[in-house]
Amino acid sequence: MKKWFMAILMVALFALVACSDSTEESSTENGSNSDDVTEEAIGEGKVTVWAWDVNFNIKALEIAQEHYQAINPDVEFEVIENAQDDIVQRLNTSLSSGTTRGLPNIVLIEDYRAQSFLNAYPDSFYPITGAFNADDFAPYKLAPTSFEGENYGLPFDTGVTGLFVRTDYLEEAGYTADDLSIIDWEEYIEIGKDVYEATGKKMITTDPSDLGLIRTMIQSAGAWYMEDDGVTPNLANNEALKASFEVYKKMVEADIMGFHSDWSQFLQGFNSGDVATVQTGNWISPSIRAEDSQAGLWKVVEQPRLSGVDGAVNASNLGGSSWYVIDIDGKEDAVDFLTQTFGSNVDFYQDLVTEIGAIGTYSPAAEGEAYQLEDDYFQGQRIIATFSEWAEDIPQINYGMHTYAIDDILVVEMQNYLNGKDLDDALADAQAQAEASLN
Repeated sequence: MKKWFMAILMVALFALVACSDSTEESSTENGSNSDDVTEEAIGEGKVTVWAWDVNFNIKALEIAQEHYQAINPDVEFEVIENAQDDIVQRLNTSLSSGTTRGLPNIVLIEDYRAQSFLNAYPDSFYPITGAFNADDFAPYKLAPTSFEGENYGLPFDTGVTGLFVRTDYLEEAGYTADDLSIIDWEEYIEIGKDVYEATGKKMITTDPSDLGLIRTMIQSAGAWYMEDDGVTPNLANNEALKASFEVYKKMVEADIMGFHSDWSQFLQGFNSGDVATVQTGNWISPSIRAEDSQAGLWKVVEQPRLSGVDGAVNASNLGGSSWYVIDIDGKEDAVDFLTQTFGSNVDFYQDLVTEIGAIGTYSPAAEGEAYQLEDDYFQGQRIIATFSEWAEDIPQINYGMHTYAIDDILVVEMQNYLNGKDLDDALADAQAQAEASLN
């Protein structure tokens, strides 16, 4: 009986040592430094991805998967579509509870929201510094995708903005598209008055509950709602923000600005011919092109800049997102997939442009043939190459943690300003509200 007991004890101790060794090895493999990614660990598992938009982001993943499996067919993929708001909610719910169970290996996060996740859950995301050449990407994408000196996001699409113009309406007012190239917003307003008088068409339409137009204006001047630390509100003494509010009000008072309340009304505004220009991200191109009857009537020029604001340029951004790796088992395959496709593959980016019109922020891709194609809808312009060139000029800023929360505050103060409230008072009140609610 004694010998039997000792045998059982020895087996148990041996098993305990083996488990200890296994646990230590697993802990080493799951370290949070991208240098730990080894060739031996790659190509043996399954990669799960969360993203939104079937026709854009999901399609981009499918194209990337085809390219990757041509060189590494052993990795399985599961791409799961979620609405962007659902992804934000599910990430916050899981990570705030301290668990990564059920989370994907890769998740798409909008650039405006990235810093809030990286600040709140830095240990949950896997740094990919050194896994790709950050210098190959548009500089403005690096600040929102980085945290404490480490690259966490693999930059994806650009929201580089442009001003889409109806050349026939301009001609009726005595202008050409070139007259709107490299101008400031004051000049834009004066041209808009003439276009409205000649054609009866509003120059622009905007959603009063969405300050995307204001965000593009301030970023074009290298400014944002937050200080450079990404945490401290910067509203009351923000020169670019004040100038943007003034431009917005001038457009309203000049009666060249129309209003819409949802996405379908926005599209209807230019597809129906009621709007002379569309100022937004390049991703609107397919929606403009959807109206066949207007082929050859549109061109795209640079976004107007703020006048009298130091550093203001004719380039900005609206939207855009990047890929992040969750620090769980399978991160090695996830990093390899991203770096072999979105991070370095010029041919892959040519397919993105050709098949879905997606413009990435990977600079070497701009030399490819697909980027140089002329677009007959836009009077033969090479709009993909043009947008790619403008993306290089977008000022790099830190979006910080509270873009949409501050948007909500400023929407109210914008209406107060339009209704007669002093602008300095409006921005000072916005500053006080932001400091009280966000700090």
